Amino acid sequence: MFLDLGFAPPSNSFLSAEDMKQGEFHYPLKVYVCDECMLVQLDEFKKATDIFSDEYVYFSSMSRSWLAHSKKYTNKMMSEFGINQNSQVIEVASNDGYLLQYFKEKGVSVLGVEPTESTAKVSREKGIETVMEFFGEKLATDLVEQGKKADLLLGNNVLAHVPDINDFVKGIKIILKEEGVLTMEFPHLLQLIKHNQFDTIYHEHFSYLSFTTVNQIFKKQGIELFHVEEISTHGGSIRIFGKHIEDSSRERRESVNLLLQKENEAGINSIDYYKNFQKRVEKVKFEFLQFLLNAKAEGKKVAAYGAAAKGNTLLNYSGVKADMIDFVVDAAPVKQHKFLPGSHIPVVAEHKIKESKPDYIIIFPWNIKEEIMSQLEYVREWEAKFVIFIPETSFF
Repeated sequence: MFLDLGFAPPSNSFLSAEDMKQGEFHYPLKVYVCDECMLVQLDEFKKATDIFSDEYVYFSSMSRSWLAHSKKYTNKMMSEFGINQNSQVIEVASNDGYLLQYFKEKGVSVLGVEPTESTAKVSREKGIETVMEFFGEKLATDLVEQGKKADLLLGNNVLAHVPDINDFVKGIKIILKEEGVLTMEFPHLLQLIKHNQFDTIYHEHFSYLSFTTVNQIFKKQGIELFHVEEISTHGGSIRIFGKHIEDSSRERRESVNLLLQKENEAGINSIDYYKNFQKRVEKVKFEFLQFLLNAKAEGKKVAAYGAAAKGNTLLNYSGVKADMIDFVVDAAPVKQHKFLPGSHIPVVAEHKIKESKPDYIIIFPWNIKEEIMSQLEYVREWEAKFVIFIPETSFF
């Protein structure tokens, strides 16, 4: 056992007013670590096909900073790997076309793979060809038979979302061209543990990944990771670069050895490294609850910004309900006029902040706190304060 967060509903299963009259399913949120390969993982208590349903509410394009990150990535791939109008770019978990739109603008042939109808529909409206299925060995084989193979295959924040990670990587091996390049980004387990980022644990994320473990998984399926970068997104992620083991056109870079060494020195290959995380997580929970109790006792108004999955993990683990936080603002219309799963806090549009003038605004997506604080700068007029609780309680 790595961490026990009790029971929680799926973090993106928002409730309508009608849903609030019904019962709500909660599932165990328990995380384990394999003492052989050191893969940190959940049991598949709720099926991926149920989590990533037709009404999935996470739209990548809602974050300006994430769009800027995606545009920068596009330019980097075109300059570094020669991606051009003759190339085929395929993105797995392409969401609402947030990234492929930038390749399309430059005349590159693009294909998205996205299982959720709500986001795939938006992607198609942007003119991006999108296959609405889950990616794996079978779909990869079908696409290759249709003449689709990738010069650049990418997947951002998807590797952690697949329950059968070996089948997923088998699909990558099949659909990648002989001298094609793979890139994937995902939150780094090293940063999760170092910075107490337990709120990134929820039922959508089946795996929590170190470079050491991912390197083993890809190698087993015939993919060599020849380069890796540590990046700042989502509180600290890594971007891996892969190729076929048989492909001699690219050399393995020193970055691979350096990160493997860094993880080894941190202790990631020892089971002792994963112990005692529970106590650090409990400390955050107690500080969160103490803040809310004190604010209530002082008659302060508390609101939140960002109906993010990570916020729902913190709320449900802490047992917080709508009597402690008045509302949460979110920019996504699809979430507004609904209620957070478990806590049942109402989700509203931003104008509610101006109307109610809360004393404190909790930022749940702390990874984009600078973007949010800039957007809500006007709350300084009534001396409101921003608060985050990960990695520790901080006021801004």
